[in-house]
Amino acid sequence: MKSEILQTLKERGFINQITDEQGLDKKLSEKSVTFYNGYDCTANSLHVGNLLTIMLLRWMQKFGHKPLVLMGGGTSMIGDPSGRDSSRQMMTKEIIASNMAGIKKVFTKYLDFNNGSNKAVMINNADWLLELNYVEFLRDFGKHFTINRMLSYDSVKLRLEREQPLTFLEFNYMLLQGYDFYKIAKDYGCELQTGGSDQWGNIVNGIELARRVDGMELFGLTIPLLTKSSGEKMGKSVNGAIWLNEENLSSYDYWQFWRNTEDADVGRFLRLYTELPISEIEKLEKLEGSEINEAKKVLADEATKLCHGEEKSKEARETAIKAFEEKSSNANLPSVNADFSNPVGILDLLVTANLVKSKGEARRAIQGNGIKVNDETVTDEALMLSKEDFKDGSIKLSMGKKKHILVKEG
Repeated sequence: MKSEILQTLKERGFINQITDEQGLDKKLSEKSVTFYNGYDCTANSLHVGNLLTIMLLRWMQKFGHKPLVLMGGGTSMIGDPSGRDSSRQMMTKEIIASNMAGIKKVFTKYLDFNNGSNKAVMINNADWLLELNYVEFLRDFGKHFTINRMLSYDSVKLRLEREQPLTFLEFNYMLLQGYDFYKIAKDYGCELQTGGSDQWGNIVNGIELARRVDGMELFGLTIPLLTKSSGEKMGKSVNGAIWLNEENLSSYDYWQFWRNTEDADVGRFLRLYTELPISEIEKLEKLEGSEINEAKKVLADEATKLCHGEEKSKEARETAIKAFEEKSSNANLPSVNADFSNPVGILDLLVTANLVKSKGEARRAIQGNGIKVNDETVTDEALMLSKEDFKDGSIKLSMGKKKHILVKEG
């Protein structure tokens, strides 16, 4: 490849498909290319499952290309059927606006919106989609989409094969995303759309629409659908999504997520989620046995540094060392408040601390010797705790070796 950016993306594992690899390679090697990636506002934060495209945006900008971050203020009102077995829940404009405000915080950590000719720009497809005249849109653009082609996409076929309803509302999503690419290309000089592998059909729709309507030459690049070696979907954990906003997930828990990476995933994740040189990653990949834990700590440090800053990353590591290796309580551990005006049962406290989802789960954990209070194993399911059990102003609850939380009065 001629372009450094495609070489880098390929080497690090970012590329799944490119619509015209030679054409895009030539263009990226000759000039700064404006490109975009879209994000619907389905929650008030993005999660680790979205991080691969964010890292792609970051790498592209580092190599001189201009990222447009598209907020789906318009498309979020419909919902993308791609990769889903059922319809998304409809959201009000107010919820979408609130979610968008939370999502915007993420990108300021990874992209430069202030400096240089290739500074990132955030745009919102509600600005043009909500103004569309439906009849004019169908006349001018609907004629370029065939039902035959739309039925061939995996996102549609999967739902129909399982005899699960696909509403006409969702069916329109493909038209709107295709129109997005055409509109952004025309108004912003954008030549490339990136996205997850499940977006391939939507991206191709946009490319073909722009070619048919205005003769434009556009490109598409998708990243692989990433799963852990265990087969678990990236971005999820036993306790839910791994959010990128600290209001949704503490930097300590974020660091712990990466520290708990499966051995087989360490090298791959170092390539995708950090900016360490490949030569350094290759050295870390060679570590074996218990030494692989050092590579996991490096992964956790670097990933947390990008998302939450160097200070928070360092603080999370120090907290983990004290909690796991030195067996000491630490003020930087995640904390919850509980009412200790009267003694509290251990089962209730474990549920309050969100270490378990039910008292039944709490009982099973105690029966398996998996619960500790202030580093002492709990054997009595009827244990009552009060302020007299506080150490340094709190009670330290532990579940297994990796989950610790401080419970304070409040």
